Amino acid sequence: MLTGIEVIKQALDDFKKIQEYMLLAKKENATETYAKLKDEYLTVKALLQASGVNLTDIDKIKE
Repeated sequence: MLTGIEVIKQALDDFKKIQEYMLLAKKENATETYAKLKDEYLTVKALLQASGVNLTDIDKIKE
């Protein structure tokens, strides 16, 4: 069973990875891939915000 901190750490790792893939997909003009990643990004972002994590400095996607 994961603790709250472990869940947040995993979500932060996922958030970082998803953002990297989104930036790459945007660079390659992979619009369908970008859209799918954005769905995942918004889900993880909502989880982190609900957990009280301040994403101001780590959110690279400004939409």
